[in-house]
Amino acid sequence: MEWKNNMGMIDVTEKPVVRRLAEASGKIFLSPGTLKEIREGRVRKGDPFPVAEVAAMNAAKQTHLLIPHCHQIPLDAVSATFEMRADHVKATCAVKARARTGVEMEAITGVTAALNTIWDMVKYLEKNEQGQYPDTRISDIRVVRKEKEGEKER
Repeated sequence: MEWKNNMGMIDVTEKPVVRRLAEASGKIFLSPGTLKEIREGRVRKGDPFPVAEVAAMNAAKQTHLLIPHCHQIPLDAVSATFEMRADHVKATCAVKARARTGVEMEAITGVTAALNTIWDMVKYLEKNEQGQYPDTRISDIRVVRKEKEGEKER
């Protein structure tokens, strides 16, 4: 039996360029001690949130290099926000563009990079005696909002 490779980017040549927005969010669960160190500004590598914001912007702009079928989209805006909660930090990444295809993957990539950056900056606080991370976890990464000019919000 012959196998045919049908992989390739979707041709969006004929699609109109319209305003698009996507917002993704996710959580990183951290120990109470780590959350306290963040709140009190005592993380050795500095405040994780501005660094994670830059990571989100860089990652969103590089999505086409990381995910093979994504189109290279010139982004108009990328923002990242962070909320401290009782047992986790919630990160949100919003991406805007005028493009032929959506920016959901850029938002997801941005929020993932932000959460990974936070983990990297606090990992020394999260390790147990064996050097493991028994309670640290990233979860609930999802698209929470998507808009396309001319369509109702989903």
